[in-house]
Amino acid sequence: MEVKKLFALVSRNMKCYFKDKFLFFVSLITPMILLLLFVTFLRGVYIDSFKNIFAQFDFTADDDIINGLAGSWLLSSIMAVCSVTVAICSNAVMIQDKIEGPISDLSVSPVKGTTVSLSYFIANFLVTLAVMLCVLAVGSIYLAVVGWYIPIGDFMLILVDIICCVLFGTLVAGVIESFISTQGGMSALSTLVSSMYGFICGAYMPLSQFAEGMRNAICVLPGTYSVGILRKHFMGGYVEKLGELGLSAEGQKVVFDGFDGNLYVGGTEIPLWAMYVILLCTCAVLLVAYILIVVFKNRKKKK
Repeated sequence: MEVKKLFALVSRNMKCYFKDKFLFFVSLITPMILLLLFVTFLRGVYIDSFKNIFAQFDFTADDDIINGLAGSWLLSSIMAVCSVTVAICSNAVMIQDKIEGPISDLSVSPVKGTTVSLSYFIANFLVTLAVMLCVLAVGSIYLAVVGWYIPIGDFMLILVDIICCVLFGTLVAGVIESFISTQGGMSALSTLVSSMYGFICGAYMPLSQFAEGMRNAICVLPGTYSVGILRKHFMGGYVEKLGELGLSAEGQKVVFDGFDGNLYVGGTEIPLWAMYVILLCTCAVLLVAYILIVVFKNRKKKK
């Protein structure tokens, strides 16, 4: 019976999200703006950076590979950032219920408080995942037009990466927004996260351009590894193709190092498996924190 109530609440939360056209627009605006900025302004900057690296090794590449490599780098950044920013926005259904009163009605209904909280979490995860897959589809179309060199295996791993990133973003949103109950607080949080998160996780600018101390500090933050795993799989096929065309192993490493395909802490490279472990362990910690918050709030209501 409780499972049926859970499914009903999840369905209701998702319908509330998609019915609110403004909320849906706000969720999509960040990835769309970033894509627009890339195509109109930043594309040339990244292409020149790659060409400068190739020039150091007396290597030239076709435009489709360079355009695709630059596009894959930025698309990985967008996916990593938006897995958090979209989750923050789509979880606004929970805050709206606090403001408008439905949460009070649910608290006196024969539905457990834990079921209500779980329904918000599941609905937020599914909505965020749906939005992220839409962004991936748009980005994939762009890469297919300018130059597609992502192997099917890497693309499957990108889907796995997106699920991990969305889980991380959903848990971050659930924990933080558990303490927000006003529209002003929601707006402030969305603005803060949208403007800062991309910089503190190393998504908007390659970490190689930061001072070593700043790089190490950023790599302490778990969100950095959501960027790292996506970069590995988005860029891997392009760098491999460059190797087939004659770019040396050292040149391939410079490309990866310069654009965060490889992450380092104190000069030590972080392997891909360790990035997954760090990200998933962080998700586990956030999940425990979210459960404790839900249990504490439900006990407080009963008193």
